[in-house]
Amino acid sequence: MPASSAANVRSIKIVIVGAGSVGVTTAYALLLSGLAAEIVLIDIDKNRALGEAIDMSHAAHYAQARVRVGDSYDDCAGATAVIVTAGVNQKPGQTRMDLVKTNYGLFKSIIPQIAAAAPDTILIIATNPVDVLTHAALKLSGFPVERVIGSGTAMDTTRFRHELGKQFGVNPRNVHAVIIGEHGDSQLPVWSLASIAGMRLRDYAAQKGIPYDQEVMDGCSQRTKDAAYEIIQRKGKTNYGVASVLVSILEPIITDGDALVTVSRVGTYAGVDDVALSMPCKLNRAGAHQDVPLLLDEKEKELLKQSAESIKEVLRACE
Repeated sequence: MPASSAANVRSIKIVIVGAGSVGVTTAYALLLSGLAAEIVLIDIDKNRALGEAIDMSHAAHYAQARVRVGDSYDDCAGATAVIVTAGVNQKPGQTRMDLVKTNYGLFKSIIPQIAAAAPDTILIIATNPVDVLTHAALKLSGFPVERVIGSGTAMDTTRFRHELGKQFGVNPRNVHAVIIGEHGDSQLPVWSLASIAGMRLRDYAAQKGIPYDQEVMDGCSQRTKDAAYEIIQRKGKTNYGVASVLVSILEPIITDGDALVTVSRVGTYAGVDDVALSMPCKLNRAGAHQDVPLLLDEKEKELLKQSAESIKEVLRACE
């Protein structure tokens, strides 16, 4: 880490609201990353949060960061970012949209308190349904649009690259492909722009001397979409992947890194206005910025519109 970044870390405070499995795993991943000097856990169950903080403080011996429990939302004051993971978790057989009424009601309580205590912070929303709740957080906080960010399809994009990397026998980091739209059932892969080594997937397969089968590719995107359902069915929750993704969202915010990440932000998409969904955004210390629209083909534009409309329908039901 450059000296300037290391010096900056000494002043970084991150608050995590919700000390469930995602919140705690995120706190631990953040602790080990060395990106923050202070990590604050806020949870309705203060005793459990304290136990987690004490446990992590023993790991802090190696990471040189302070982990503590906040007494109230006033402890958000001075935070570079506040990550919201609080809410009812998705259960086997549920879609993310099934959680909307309970978690929307919770946000009406906590977001105004966070905004009042930390008017200059960046809100990072991880609670599902993340697109609906990113929109809610923007309205309830009164923040500028770039300072309310949903984790969105950053996790789906990571899973997608993992699937394609396995299929083509390359490291997922060398796969350039994104999932956009809803973090949920209407998400879509951008096949027209997916590439490896600067070549579209079909061209890469031809150069490598292997067949390109769109049905196989569709299987990769379907497994991406179904991944969370499978994990929840098997272990009851997802936490490691999303925690790592949340830290990857935080890093360019803390370091002013201008990294491109597929996150959820309120805007107008495919002609549908005032809706939150995921597109590649540039992340830096000012928040999330959509500088360059994706060059989608006609089919992808139509699927993006359908995704936006499905989210908009849920938003209307919440109003």
